[in-house]
Amino acid sequence: MDRLKDKFREKAVPLAAEIKDIIKNHGDLKLGEITVAQVYQGMKGMVGMVTETSKLDAEEGIRFRGYSIPELRKHLPKAPGGTEPLPEGIFYLMLVGELPTQEDVSYITGEWQKRSNVPKHVFDVIEKLPVDTHPMTQFVVGIMAMQTESVFAKAYAKGVNKKDYWDYVYEDSMNLIARLPRIASYIYRRKYKNGAHIEPDHKLDWAANFAHMLGYEEFDMKRLMRLYLTIHVDHEGGNVSAHATHLVGSALSDPYLAFAAGMNGLAGPLHGLANQEVLSWIMELKENLGGGLPTKEQIAEYIKQTLTEGKLYQDTDMRYYVKLILVLQHNKIFTEHI
Repeated sequence: MDRLKDKFREKAVPLAAEIKDIIKNHGDLKLGEITVAQVYQGMKGMVGMVTETSKLDAEEGIRFRGYSIPELRKHLPKAPGGTEPLPEGIFYLMLVGELPTQEDVSYITGEWQKRSNVPKHVFDVIEKLPVDTHPMTQFVVGIMAMQTESVFAKAYAKGVNKKDYWDYVYEDSMNLIARLPRIASYIYRRKYKNGAHIEPDHKLDWAANFAHMLGYEEFDMKRLMRLYLTIHVDHEGGNVSAHATHLVGSALSDPYLAFAAGMNGLAGPLHGLANQEVLSWIMELKENLGGGLPTKEQIAEYIKQTLTEGKLYQDTDMRYYVKLILVLQHNKIFTEHI
């Protein structure tokens, strides 16, 4: 039996009963008001769901289950000889609300290693696309091609009690998480490295194996990947991609279909595509400062210049990436891999 699933069941079943009771006894309670502008402009600023996994504060920054990024870097388990937290650890924290032990993290690493095999037909479908197709389009196509493996879809087709839906959704979600780095790295190598693909190394943790499949074997790059994937694990529950995933999943579409919907939302320039724009901004920063490792003062001055010239990107992720720059600068890996 999957001990992580047992732990999740232990937490989730009482919580589901509590939520059911809240809806029964307080379902008619009104939570604030909405404006005409919100209704017409894509629900901007409208509270659409309850989320407990993370909270983004304009001044304090993001917290995951109440922990700040510096606190997570201190408390979450690390790889042997590593300096940054393993994403497996924050996944455990997000799922069950408790800080994991090293054993908990090793268990998840093992689970994702066992589940990471991607069917050949997924790569065959991706290969049918022109090489210059945007990576996000290739990524969504790969996810959709993998939907043939959905445990939930197969179980639902045979007939299953709705109380057991979560079990099959859990299996699909774990399989998806395990396989996504393989698909993402395949697309990266196809588009930018002339299709010279790298097989996974199942001795490595999830993030380090992703760096390996991308083609980066340096210790610092694996360290960066662990930190990068940890601090990107969640961004509140109401953004476009999270909302789209929840919305499609609420129709009992399986996790592959729901996640693909979320990725299509993420591809928009006011959401995830802003990551691409901000990374371009970082490259411009590096070029304008003459290369080398910038100081915090230089970064701050360049940010002020960007604001003065009215070039701030239209996504709130800008503040988040400024913090990411400072993290990279602190870790002495800015110039090597950005």
